[in-house]
Amino acid sequence: MSTTKLWGGRFTAKAAEWVDEFGASIHFDQQMAAEDLEGSIAHAKMLGQQNIIASNESEQIVAGLKALQQDLIAGKLTFDVKNEDIHMNMESLLTEKIGAVAGKLHTARSRNDQVATDFHLWVKHRLPHVLDAITELQKELLTLATTHAGTIMSGYTHLQHAQPITYGHYLLAYCDMFQRDYDRFEFNQLHTDILPLGAAALAGTTFPIDREFVADELGFGDIYHNSLDAVSDRDFALEFLSNAAILMMHLSRMAEELILWSTYEFNYIELSDDFSTGSSIMPQKKNADFAELVRGKTGRTYGALMALLTTMKSLPLAYNKDMQEDKEQVFDVMDTVIASIKIFTGMLGGLKVHKERMLASTQDDFSNATELADYLATKGVPFREAHAIVGQLVLQGLQTHTPLQKTPLATLQAAAPQIEADIYAVLQSETAVNRRTSIGGTAVENVKKEIARHEKKLEAR
Repeated sequence: MSTTKLWGGRFTAKAAEWVDEFGASIHFDQQMAAEDLEGSIAHAKMLGQQNIIASNESEQIVAGLKALQQDLIAGKLTFDVKNEDIHMNMESLLTEKIGAVAGKLHTARSRNDQVATDFHLWVKHRLPHVLDAITELQKELLTLATTHAGTIMSGYTHLQHAQPITYGHYLLAYCDMFQRDYDRFEFNQLHTDILPLGAAALAGTTFPIDREFVADELGFGDIYHNSLDAVSDRDFALEFLSNAAILMMHLSRMAEELILWSTYEFNYIELSDDFSTGSSIMPQKKNADFAELVRGKTGRTYGALMALLTTMKSLPLAYNKDMQEDKEQVFDVMDTVIASIKIFTGMLGGLKVHKERMLASTQDDFSNATELADYLATKGVPFREAHAIVGQLVLQGLQTHTPLQKTPLATLQAAAPQIEADIYAVLQSETAVNRRTSIGGTAVENVKKEIARHEKKLEAR
């Protein structure tokens, strides 16, 4: 492979090897090799169609690029750091394969619009995989929610027992979060599905190119309409990283609960052996390591977003070398996000739920106190007064270790004569859950309706 700089005509001095290595990006942007060849084939076809180069030259270049595609698939291509990036490496490889005519491929384009095109294609090709992974995760959540639509557990605020809910209702909260994630990544496709090629370095080209032809060849839905914006824009990458950070935050929140709820003290759930590890010294340990890893990788994703935002924050138009720092974070986060979603899908698929333990947690915890306050409000007691009355009853119950549903009727009536014997039915966890039928309520029928709503959305994809 030739190591003569393809841009070196204006230079007389040769950079030291370590300087070349510092400026090179081939060690990571070779991930875009397939996209670089794909973009070059479309560009070469357009050059021939527009008679910018001879048709036989266009055909020769396309044939050479397709041969390189086969070599890439077969793992036969090797890249040289002296050629800096994937674009110059490919041009050198093409020159070796078809000779000097390869030099005509770069007519009417720059590395600036070429790299932007490659990057758009790379993200465009992978966003559907993110969307598919989210869909599978939602399906697993819905399966679990269907099984546990009526499984009673304690709901929490401030990590303190709040009111009884169902595990199905809890799972659907995350299904809604992941739906918003899906919507964000789907919208991200709109800003990724734009062709930069044709902007050249920054100001377009004097050649009579056909950008719409190239867009059709590459499957882009639109083209950039401002050449400066075309080579400067990395919003699509920032959107991806932002969306990924939000999704990983959702996964991390659920990971925290999986870790907490699988502890000896909670024992609400048990993760399968496939997604747990042991201790090198303590034989009894079963650690939620994969949930912990997802929680840890969330910070890595945040860091990638902040890194690219910081890189872009003060760059003047148009292209600057700083923008070479745009890809490593995106490449890493793409792998991280897809793997994390798949790990979660697997963890939920093998999850064992301890229904009896969940129910027991609501039966001696005073999480039905609001039910008693609401009951008094329906009897005409102002809610603030009812709140104070129930607060005193809770205090008494805590002192005597007696939950509200086991407090003698005489004691309840001494605090509020409006209380009648029907209060004991009201205070049962299942009754408390199913009385809440308003929008977003915890009633089992609400949960089933929400499951059906989500299933309808998934069917439409």
